[in-house]
Amino acid sequence: MNFNMILVEPIGQLEPIPDTKLRDLVATFLAGRKATTLATYRQSLDDFARFMNAARTEDAAGILLGRAHGDANHLALLYRADLVQRDLAASTVNGRLAALRSLVKLGRTLGLVSWTLEVSNVKARSYRDTRGPGREGVRAVLHQAGSRGDAKGIRDVALVRLLHDLGLRRAEVVGLDVADVDLDARLVWIVGKGQNDREGRTLPEPTAAAVKGWLDARGIEPGPLFVNFDRAGKGGRLSGRSVHRIVKRLGRQAGVRARPHGLRHAAITEALDRTGGDVRAVQKFSRHADMRTLQLYDDARQDLAGKVARLVADAASETEKPPASMFCPNVD
Repeated sequence: MNFNMILVEPIGQLEPIPDTKLRDLVATFLAGRKATTLATYRQSLDDFARFMNAARTEDAAGILLGRAHGDANHLALLYRADLVQRDLAASTVNGRLAALRSLVKLGRTLGLVSWTLEVSNVKARSYRDTRGPGREGVRAVLHQAGSRGDAKGIRDVALVRLLHDLGLRRAEVVGLDVADVDLDARLVWIVGKGQNDREGRTLPEPTAAAVKGWLDARGIEPGPLFVNFDRAGKGGRLSGRSVHRIVKRLGRQAGVRARPHGLRHAAITEALDRTGGDVRAVQKFSRHADMRTLQLYDDARQDLAGKVARLVADAASETEKPPASMFCPNVD
C-alpha cells in the first residue's frame, strides 16, 4: 500500500508554522544529545521526512505540526503502518515513533501546538533467537574476516571480537576512540546503554590481540577506533549501519546468518553454557538491567519447552499396551 498517496490532501491543515520556528524546534530537539542518541534521532527524523516526501526534516515537522490534532495522529498512524509494512524490528519502529512523539512534545512546550501524539508503540516481539549464529557460526564469521589478510579484514576481526567476546552493542563499539583502549592494562572503556560515564571492560587475550593487530594497521593517532575504508568517507568513524552491513556480509560469505546483536546473543548464550546457567554472573557480563531478560536466554538455551514437547510426543508415539483382559481371558 502506498501510504504517501493518502497524504496528498490534508484533512485539517492549520496556519503554517514559520520556518524560523521550525528550524529552532529541530535544533533544540537535537541539542545536547550524546553522539549515539543524536545519530539515532537524526535517522528517525530523516526517515519521517522520507515518508512525507519532504526535502528537509523541518518541512516534515511543519506538515505534522501544522495539522489539527486528529489529523496529525492519523498521519502518525499511517507512518507507523508504513514502518511495520517495511518489516522493521519492533524496537526500530518504537524508537522512531518515540522520536516523533518527543518532537511534538517539545513543540507543545514551545507553544507551537496545544496537543500531543497519542500513537502507541507496536508490541515488541519476544526474543525470537537468543542463540545468534552459535559457537560454530561465530568461528566461521571470524575465519571469513581473517581470510582477507588486509587492513579491512584485520579491522573486521577486531570488530567481531569486541561484539562477541565482550558482548558489546554496536553503538558501544562505534563510539570507541583510540584513547579508550589500554592494551597494557588490557582494558577498553565503553559508554554503556543509557549511561554517561565510561566503564572499563577487561579484554581477554584473543580480543586484546585482535585489537592490537588493528591498531598496528590503523596507527595510534587520536580519533575513532574503527574507521571506514569507503572512498566517500574514508577515515571517518564507522557508523552503526556500516557495522550491521559488515557483520551481515561476513555471515553471508561464511554461510551463516549473522547480525551485530546476534553476536551478542551468541556470547550471552555461550556465557550461560560455560557458567552452568549462573544468571547473576552472566548479568555482570551482559549488563542487562532486568534479570528477567537473561532468564529468557537461559530458557531458550535449555529449550525447556522443547524437552517437554518431546516427552509429550514420545508418549503419543508409544505402542499402547492392550488391556490385561486380552492376555488373561476369564476362566469359568
